[in-house]
Amino acid sequence: MKAPPFAYVRATSLAHAFRLWIEAGPDARLLAGGQSLIPTLAFRLSDPGTLIDISRLSELRGISEAAGNVRVGALTTHAELGASDLVRRHLPLLAEAVPLIAHPAIRNRGTLGGSLAYADPAAELPACCVALDAAVVVRSASAERRIPARQFFTGLYATALAPNELIAAVEFPVLRPGERTAILEIARRSGDYAMAGVTARAKIAGQTIVEPSLVFFGVGDRPVAATKAAAFIAGKAVTPEYVAAAQTALDADLDPPADQHGSPGMKRHLARVLLARVLHRFAGSEEARAA
Repeated sequence: MKAPPFAYVRATSLAHAFRLWIEAGPDARLLAGGQSLIPTLAFRLSDPGTLIDISRLSELRGISEAAGNVRVGALTTHAELGASDLVRRHLPLLAEAVPLIAHPAIRNRGTLGGSLAYADPAAELPACCVALDAAVVVRSASAERRIPARQFFTGLYATALAPNELIAAVEFPVLRPGERTAILEIARRSGDYAMAGVTARAKIAGQTIVEPSLVFFGVGDRPVAATKAAAFIAGKAVTPEYVAAAQTALDADLDPPADQHGSPGMKRHLARVLLARVLHRFAGSEEARAA
C-alpha cells in the first residue's frame, strides 16, 4: 500500500514551523523522526493534507543540565539519549530504557518528543517520564507551558497537547543521592512492544525501600502509576511475605484491557511478576540476580 497524496514543506525555524502549521490548517501533521507517522501513512491510517518537517530545528535539540534538572530537547533521538554522559550520570533510567526500544535503525531516527506525542501505552519512554516526575515543555506560536508527565497522557494515544502545540523539551529532576531506578519488561521478542513493563524509582536504605514510584506500561491506556502498591511497600524490608502482599496491593492499581498479547488476567500476572523482580533487584537479593 502507498501513502495518500500530501504536500511537504520543511521548516527552517520554530517560528517558521508554527507559521506553516497555522497556514496549512487542521489537517497538517508534524514530521520529526517519523518512526510512528511513516508506517501509518503507508497503511493509510493517516491522511494529512500537509507534512511539516521539523526534523532539522536546532531549537528542539540538545541535552543540558541546569538548576538540578536535565533538559532534553524533543528532537533528541533515542540513540542520543543512550549515548549521553549527562543522561547516564543523572538519569540512568533513560539510559537503561533505550536498548529496550525497538531496534537500532528506529533508535537512530525516533525522537523523545515523538514517542511522548504518539503516547503508545506500551512504550518505555512515556512511563519513564512519569516515574521520574518529568515536566513536558510544550510550545505554541505565542506561549510556553510545562505539563507534569503524570497529567500529560490522557488516554489511548491521547495527550494534553492543545491544537497547534508541540513538545519542545522534557525537563527531568536529577536523581537524588541514595535513589535508584530500574526498568523491566516482558516482550515476546527483543524489539517488540512490551506485553507488560514497569519503571521504578526509590530511595534504598539497606533492604528497605523508601519513597517508591512504580509506573507500569502495556497494562492500560496510558502509563499507570501504581500508587497503592507504592504506598504499601514504602518503608518496608523485602521479604517473601512482603513481596506477596505487595503483589496483592498492586491488583487494586491495575485494570488492564485485553489486547493482542493476552487477557486482563495474563496482564495482571505479568505485572505481579515484574513487581517482584524489581523489588528483589532494589534489595540486591539472589532472586533478582536469578530473574
